Amino acid sequence: MARIAFIGLGNMGGGMAANLAKHGHDVRAFDLSADALAAAEKAGCLPVASARDAAEGAEAIVTMLPAGTHVESVYADVFAAAAPAAVMIDCSTIDVATARRVAEAAAARGLVAVDAPVSGGIAAAQAGTLTFMVGGSAEAFGRAEPVLAAMGKAVIHAGANGAGQAAKVCNNMLLGATMIATCEAFVLAQRLGLDPQTFYDIASVSSGQSWSMTSYAPLPGVGPDSPADRDYQGGFAAALMLKDLRLAMAAAADTGADTPMGARAAERYEAFAAAGQGGLDFSAIIRTLAPREPGSPE
Repeated sequence: MARIAFIGLGNMGGGMAANLAKHGHDVRAFDLSADALAAAEKAGCLPVASARDAAEGAEAIVTMLPAGTHVESVYADVFAAAAPAAVMIDCSTIDVATARRVAEAAAARGLVAVDAPVSGGIAAAQAGTLTFMVGGSAEAFGRAEPVLAAMGKAVIHAGANGAGQAAKVCNNMLLGATMIATCEAFVLAQRLGLDPQTFYDIASVSSGQSWSMTSYAPLPGVGPDSPADRDYQGGFAAALMLKDLRLAMAAAADTGADTPMGARAAERYEAFAAAGQGGLDFSAIIRTLAPREPGSPE
């Protein structure tokens, strides 16, 4: 088994590090939160005092951080400690340009790096069933794949450095827009007098089917268990969806892509977060559509 540095033990990183330890890896974990470090130790990781301490002697260095600025800062700190044979694996969701820049910085020091953002949310991070979208050379992917496989159900090579982030930003733009459309459909169905479960039974096996419908229905008591059944607590925070939509809109502007539905989704989540709802699951956006009884005043 490998010695692995894991830096960033938040809602996602904590579960991911725990799964690496569960698979028998020697995980040296670091986070600024004492509570996160305590949870990692309980899960079988060895807590250390700094990112550099985690990276010392590690065969793989995994980062799961909030933004590109944090990734660049941590990379600059751990480069000196990284072994020449180490593979740098960034699982954060950041912009494509930063992903490419940190990979180039790693290459300049003789290291290989991949960007490997995830899909699946907190439950999948804890269960070890994430999907990884990986950008990097064939050599780097080959070295990163066994580490990622211990944390996920699918590890897909998307292309060169930055391709993983490109796939993630496109996927989550689609998810954000689809969730809003799913919420709109449920509300309209109610306004038309349809029972939500009946509509789900129909739409989930018809042409309107989507992941937002069948795996993450935004109404409580409909479909499989989802954050809607827990008053929209847990899951994937609306603020994080907004972050990803902002990245998508920046990428669209940089490339000249026309993304009107993505732009509208970003606007809706921007307003939702500004109203103080960013900590709720992103499916709580249905609350902005306030179902009303048929025939009731507007």
